[in-house]
Amino acid sequence: MFGTRLARTSLIVISLCLAFGTFASPLRAVNAENSVAMPAYREGRGSPDGIGKFYQGREIAAVMGFEGAPWLERPSRESEERPDLLVEELHLQPGLTVADIGAGSGYLSRRIAPIVGTGRVFAVDVQPQMVALLTELSRKPEYRNLVPIQGGKEDVQLPPASVDLAVMVDVYHELAYPFEIMRSLVRALKPGGQVVLVEYRAEDPAVPIKPLHKMSEAQIRREMSVLPLTWTRTSEQLPMQHIVVFRKTSQ
Repeated sequence: MFGTRLARTSLIVISLCLAFGTFASPLRAVNAENSVAMPAYREGRGSPDGIGKFYQGREIAAVMGFEGAPWLERPSRESEERPDLLVEELHLQPGLTVADIGAGSGYLSRRIAPIVGTGRVFAVDVQPQMVALLTELSRKPEYRNLVPIQGGKEDVQLPPASVDLAVMVDVYHELAYPFEIMRSLVRALKPGGQVVLVEYRAEDPAVPIKPLHKMSEAQIRREMSVLPLTWTRTSEQLPMQHIVVFRKTSQ
């Protein structure tokens, strides 16, 4: 009899706890970024420049290997892409922590590091050969604030809430796991931190880049909309690329 009453009482207590959320606290503790539902990937017949994997209606482009590092450093890039204008659009300030995702040979990181001064530049790349180039660059006195990071295919490997501003230049369209990478990047942003995506304009047929290596502004915003990011502005100051800026909206 006593055991039966105890069992019934326990069931009532458990029911009340569930109803009023006493047992729900572990669920509330889950990071908001990790609770975002991931859109499905689709495998299919790929094009010559893609990997046969599709995300939100877009085929993911094949990665340019480390052998392409000289192309990143081509002299004509100054006039073709106007990195000086891009740096102006980033509104950098001394003391900021900036993440250059897909930093490659350090083309952009070299331009950011002197401006942030006492801040840091996390130069992240997934290819060990590129990280080796970045490590060599970081040994130079003028780039002592550059921190090479070996990123993963699904995680940028940055500390939580450590970054004021993250920038990807012609990188996002090549990510094999775009949702996972962006989720990890949002986690690395400080509250109110910004993400800047720079991509060749798909809307402009005159841009002499293969179609899979271009993105429309609409597609960029569509893919970011599944994350705790809010679009703040788009700049078309560059000759061939969008600069699309988002702000972290959750803590």
